[in-house]
Amino acid sequence: MIFSVTILGSNSAIPANGRHPTAQVVNIRNQLFLIDCGEGTQMQMTQFRIKRTKINQIFISHFHGDHLFGLPGLLTSYSLMGRKEPLEIFAPRGLQNMMDVILETSGSHLSYELTINELDADVHKKIFENEVVTVYSIPLQHRIPTCGYLFKEKRPLSNIRPEKIVELNIPFSEINAIKDGADFTTASGKVIPNELITFPPKRERSYAYCSDTSYFEKVIPQIKNANLLYHEATFMDDKAAIAKERGHATSKEAALIAQKAEVGQLLLGHFSSRYINLEPLLEEAKTVFPNSDIATEGTVFDVPFGK
Repeated sequence: MIFSVTILGSNSAIPANGRHPTAQVVNIRNQLFLIDCGEGTQMQMTQFRIKRTKINQIFISHFHGDHLFGLPGLLTSYSLMGRKEPLEIFAPRGLQNMMDVILETSGSHLSYELTINELDADVHKKIFENEVVTVYSIPLQHRIPTCGYLFKEKRPLSNIRPEKIVELNIPFSEINAIKDGADFTTASGKVIPNELITFPPKRERSYAYCSDTSYFEKVIPQIKNANLLYHEATFMDDKAAIAKERGHATSKEAALIAQKAEVGQLLLGHFSSRYINLEPLLEEAKTVFPNSDIATEGTVFDVPFGK
């Protein structure tokens, strides 16, 4: 079952070195979720063939422009495209007022229902749930209120062994219940345990998104054992003092968080424009957490099973 992350932008502050400001699309069983919406996000969606009409929830981490300035354009583009489906946005407090001012002063009218859910950026809590995923906010430590997000996949359904459908004459009407864990009772009244007629489901997976933040160990319990962690790595460790002053982290600090949280894989992102070549940041992270990678734009990262 699909659980993947497509990187649309991975630079900090401004577009530079062929990189765009922050934006990602999470795909969970063909449901798409947008995280952050920096400048150029729409163009990146087009380039990487993201079906933007399938996005019904948007998660904004904070109000610095490299995470937000693409949002007004995306919302009004949806109207120009004739969108009718409702859209939800999750963000720290203040977005409703900001969007009200932008839409009013620009004379823009949306063709669809927009719901903005304002969050307390200091609280870790469940903020969204549907049939495939539960999403939690993650308080981060930055210069302004900022939240990360944890996407936890719901338990996948079991798969029925095809030969058992024929052997036991299982009616179509009972298949969904069996996939959901029910036993099967034959016409003669014999109960067949679920584990004898299904393949065990794969374990749930999780994706943690942490940007922007300084080195902040309080996130560790909230992202513990995440299968995939995206953590900002704006600077290398020789710039640790600058990183701390600006509310950012280094590649080594991101790796330390990944190591202490015992995650499965680490993605580094939110790179300072001073770095044209990103390999040194990756190599630095790997000295602490070997299973690290660069959030290269256009790359689709499958959220792995395992830890």
